[in-house]
Amino acid sequence: MIKSFRESLAKSPESARFIPFLIFVVITAAGGMMGGNARFWLYALKVFVGAWMIWEMRAFVPEMRWSFSWPAVAIGILVFVAWVGLDPYYPKNNLLFKDTAGSIWNPFERFGAGSTIAWALIVIRIFGMTVIVPPLEEAFYRSLVYRYIVKYDFTKVALNHFDGVALVLMSLLFGFAHFQWLPGILCGGAYQWLVIRKGHLGDAMTAHAITNFLLGVYVVYQGGDAWKFF
Repeated sequence: MIKSFRESLAKSPESARFIPFLIFVVITAAGGMMGGNARFWLYALKVFVGAWMIWEMRAFVPEMRWSFSWPAVAIGILVFVAWVGLDPYYPKNNLLFKDTAGSIWNPFERFGAGSTIAWALIVIRIFGMTVIVPPLEEAFYRSLVYRYIVKYDFTKVALNHFDGVALVLMSLLFGFAHFQWLPGILCGGAYQWLVIRKGHLGDAMTAHAITNFLLGVYVVYQGGDAWKFF
């Protein structure tokens, strides 16, 4: 299986950036369709599968390397503020996502308040949001989709190349892949700006990680209605 996965990644630059993202999305969708304890444990499994896929991707997606900058920190924080602050003021993406009590990922409700299992699952989820999701999504959206819109042979397009149409289309796609579509569009554009600015994914990954980490901490601290952000 490991050898087969590596061979799939090596087939083309598109495969290396798309297949891991697709697998991650499929597991996410499967978790959303499951009830009971299964959807919580499936998320934990997804995090470990995602970590393995990122390890295997390293040789095929050279731009997927973490880096730090103060603009990345600022954008990560601003996107978090927008994600929470804009929430009461626009309709959500109910076309693609369920908006019911049963769709909210809250392990305290399932396993009990203060449960060790619930806390372990929350820690795994925040780790996944912070460390696993950013590389997979940035490689797909900011490296593949943005450049593919510009040119079919996307590897011929430099990561620091600016294209207004590609920026808008990618941001819309990224936004509507989320329940909170409006801040999703804004952060898609902001993260892409970081990629264009530096010519690699590292700053965007850092900003993405900061946004997601702050959302995770906010959810646990705030509780109640905030669980919808998980």
